[in-house]
Amino acid sequence: MNNKKLEHAYLPMSETAFYILLSLTEPRHGYGIIKHVEHLTKGRILLGSGTVYGTLTKMQKNNLIAVYADEKRKKVYEMTDSGRWVLEQEMERIKELYRNVQDYERGE
Repeated sequence: MNNKKLEHAYLPMSETAFYILLSLTEPRHGYGIIKHVEHLTKGRILLGSGTVYGTLTKMQKNNLIAVYADEKRKKVYEMTDSGRWVLEQEMERIKELYRNVQDYERGE
């Protein structure tokens, strides 16, 4: 999938998709993703397995992630270059939002 199609399909990202992809900055299995997101958000986001595996399936279909290893009924996923591109685009969007919030709070 080219960058324009990825941009249309994923940007802006849902918070859930963002955190799932962010969790794959290193290889993880589904349960590892769930626990990592819980840790990153200090328990604010508690992902269900259906949500995680549905999102992983879509991301794998669109080549944002790939199966890194298949260990005893546990697939370990990793981010692809396309996934990294999408994550970086979303991070830039979030940084812009943050800058605008800061400007607003300063009355600019």
